[in-house]
Amino acid sequence: MSTITALGLVLLVLMVLVGGKQGWTAFLSLLLNFGFLYFAIVLIAFHVPPLFVTVTTGIIILAVTIFMGEDDLRTTVTAFYASLIVTAVLILLIVLVEHWAMVQGFGTEDSDDLEGMSILIGISYFKVLITVTTLSTLGAIAEAAMAISAGLTEILTTHPEASDRQLLRSGMAIGRQIIGTTLNTLFFGFFGGFLALFIWFAGLHYSLGTIMNNKIFVAEMIEILISFIGVLLTVPTTAWIMTKRRSKVAPR
Repeated sequence: MSTITALGLVLLVLMVLVGGKQGWTAFLSLLLNFGFLYFAIVLIAFHVPPLFVTVTTGIIILAVTIFMGEDDLRTTVTAFYASLIVTAVLILLIVLVEHWAMVQGFGTEDSDDLEGMSILIGISYFKVLITVTTLSTLGAIAEAAMAISAGLTEILTTHPEASDRQLLRSGMAIGRQIIGTTLNTLFFGFFGGFLALFIWFAGLHYSLGTIMNNKIFVAEMIEILISFIGVLLTVPTTAWIMTKRRSKVAPR
């Protein structure tokens, strides 16, 4: 048994013990999302347009993550609509930012690994970068949308007389509570994943200007910042959609 298999089994057991049926469903959704991501890589490798793959795979991943993560359709439908809107806005932002940043492809730090290999694969690295950046934001968006949607659903269930303005205010209050933890989660995930690279930068005495203009560093920082922007946009979007769907949420 490999280490990855053993850790996967431990994760499955803990998720079932802690979450019960919902934990098993969440683990299954994780496997499905992994399969869809792998399928997306295969499609891009066979020269299917990366932007088409990005949109299609993104919608599927959001649907699997949201609808398999909660049984209450009142909550999941709102979160799904909000996630779709925010993702569409982010795709436009990603195209503009990545076009200006020009950080697609490999950095000089990858030269040793690529020695003797051809990078002329017939696929636009710019489009691949858009795909990578977009897919990397989906988890944070779905998580924020579900948290806010579930909170507002509970508020409408217990206080159906709440006005639209009060509902929006409550959604923003919930959003402010999760923004700080989300930012720290994204930041420390980025820092932990690139700790070895940072040590390399320090060992080679890279200046701050060199690090801030390094292609690998900039590409990852853009992913983190866009993910956080996505979370910020998700907060008011989810609250607004909930006010429009409140008749389907509040008890009759």
